[in-house]
Amino acid sequence: MRSRDRLLAVLVAFVWGLNFPATALALEHFPPFLLAAVRFTLLAVPTVLFVPRPRMPFGRLLLVGAGLGVLQFAFLYLGMAAGLPSGLASLVLQASAPFTVVLAGVFLRERLTGRQVVGVTIAVAALAAIAVHRAHAAALLPVVLALCGALGWAIGNVATRRAGPVNPLHLTLWWSIVPPVPMAVLALVVEGPERVGTALGTAFTAAALPADLGLLYIVLVASLVGYGIWSRLLGTYPSSTVAPFSMLVPVVGVLASWVAFGEVPDVVEVVAGVVVVAAVLWSSRTPRVVPTVALPAGAAAPGPAAVAEPLPVSPGAGGAPR
Repeated sequence: MRSRDRLLAVLVAFVWGLNFPATALALEHFPPFLLAAVRFTLLAVPTVLFVPRPRMPFGRLLLVGAGLGVLQFAFLYLGMAAGLPSGLASLVLQASAPFTVVLAGVFLRERLTGRQVVGVTIAVAALAAIAVHRAHAAALLPVVLALCGALGWAIGNVATRRAGPVNPLHLTLWWSIVPPVPMAVLALVVEGPERVGTALGTAFTAAALPADLGLLYIVLVASLVGYGIWSRLLGTYPSSTVAPFSMLVPVVGVLASWVAFGEVPDVVEVVAGVVVVAAVLWSSRTPRVVPTVALPAGAAAPGPAAVAEPLPVSPGAGGAPR
């Protein structure tokens, strides 16, 4: 992965990490499923009216939206509603990275390098250390529900990888048309019409302003910027290269909660977070290759060869993985 794209992947992790305090603010007014329904409706309506649909099978578009939008957030919110703390939820959800690596190997035939295997293993172990450290705060069922949400995210990642060379922003906007109806149904069934009506009816009051600002961040920054860049990276590089960067999200989330809400991380979380960052960045580095050049008979060997980094193959080019 090129240095610029590694920085973009880290930017996505930063944006999604800040999404946790923004979501906490939004959830103070909007119940979880209603929040998801409103979030994706605000994206879906202008998309259908003004954005051209990406050239890809509609069934594949539905699969991307079902994984990234419906399964991920339905199970995650169910887990949080069942008592999973937000900090632990951000950690458990990062199981999507190894899930993505496994699914990409099975369905896309992507091969892992030794560096990727070692880096992902170390990062998963560090996240597991934080999760175990915090596990006393949650029962088993909420954790299992969040793991199902992580699997949904992984399914969406692999489906995005299969989308091919499409406009990443258009893809991000169009898969947002999938979640609104299922999430609205869940909101009415689980949270009830009265609670939904009260939240919507008071959405423009002064008391709801912090929640509204959190919702705007979720829609404009986390969804448009975050998923737009993420879709572009998944369209350029193998899923196994991109997915590990999602494990940086809880590191940013813990730090953001520290700044926003005074939730001070302890030594175990700080050390494990540093290990996650180092392992992900190390595993994403492209091995440097020394080109071999045939020498004429009798010619002397040159000095140390310049080390070149192989150029990435654009999606859709001959032989490029999809």
